[in-house]
Amino acid sequence: MNQMCILNKVKVTIFVMLVALISGCGNSGGDSEQAMFRGNLERTGVFSSGGPSSFSELVWKFKPEDDEVNSSPAISGGKVFFGSADGYLYAVDIKTGQEKWKFKAEGGVGSSPAISGGMVYFGSNDGLYVVDIKTGQEKWKFKAEGGVGSSPAISGGMVYFGSLDGYLYAVDIKTGQEKWKFKTEGPVESSPAISGGMVYFGSRDGHLYAVDIKTGQEKWKFKTEDWVFSSPAISGGMVYFGSRDGHLYAVDIKTGQEKWKFKTERGVSSPAISGGMVCFGSGDGHLYAVDSKTGQEKWKFKTEDAVFSSPAISDGVVFFGSNDGHLYAVDIKTGQEKWKFKTSGWVDSSPAISGGMVYFWSMNGLLFAVK
Repeated sequence: MNQMCILNKVKVTIFVMLVALISGCGNSGGDSEQAMFRGNLERTGVFSSGGPSSFSELVWKFKPEDDEVNSSPAISGGKVFFGSADGYLYAVDIKTGQEKWKFKAEGGVGSSPAISGGMVYFGSNDGLYVVDIKTGQEKWKFKAEGGVGSSPAISGGMVYFGSLDGYLYAVDIKTGQEKWKFKTEGPVESSPAISGGMVYFGSRDGHLYAVDIKTGQEKWKFKTEDWVFSSPAISGGMVYFGSRDGHLYAVDIKTGQEKWKFKTERGVSSPAISGGMVCFGSGDGHLYAVDSKTGQEKWKFKTEDAVFSSPAISDGVVFFGSNDGHLYAVDIKTGQEKWKFKTSGWVDSSPAISGGMVYFWSMNGLLFAVK
């Protein structure tokens, strides 16, 4: 995720205009028993189950009865899971797009779900929920002091997520009891990334934080010039993330020291990393690809509007959306367009990929499955 988000319909719309959707054991995405926003705990946006290199057809589309889809999807057990501004988490059949079940929260659901151990974890305006993946029955709920737009990360028997109350929380997945919480000076909509016993996440106070996964003690923080909505991505001893100040940053995960930064003209989406390339969108209308070691631009792809979608990478193809209404598929080596699919609304979703299909939502309220 994006990927990027606030939980009620109005706030989601406002902040998606500004910056990207922030949006169990790490995995490479696809249809597995464990799935999450950006495909894995490092949030690299890489999916091992290849997406279509050429467009064939719209397979199905799904619209909630009362409102619109507004969270990036997760895929597990033959189902696609996603939230809606109507307060429901939906589970639909991956092949047919038919609803299997839906669960009603007490507020809009903009958090992208995470799946682990037969449970679905997701945030809402009123807290974090955990429901059974097969039945949609609630297991437990955790009440924060603000809404939960951050997409959860699950590791070592704990679930980690941010809240609009300014805290990052660590909660026991069996009991729903808080283990620790870490205070920032602004709302936390960034979805945490986990690597090497540390949790990395951004805050609207302009910092990226690194805290100890067991104790919640700060190791370091890195200051940018504006809000950090972007979910960080971790690869090769570096953490990559965007800020509303228009930069993509590369920071050493051990020291918190900047290695390089890349300037765009507007806010930057959550990045994806593969093959020594970092791919990310900007509000200036481009998808960028830069060298992960040097920050040098390899190519940029121009769309007709802002790119707040967090890209997904599979089999050498980068999939992402634009506010011009298209989902794009672009060759990661050349930056050349392979295909595009037109919707009637902004595409800010971080795509999910499984079995040769791409799943994403548009601001026209629909979830699409294309191949």
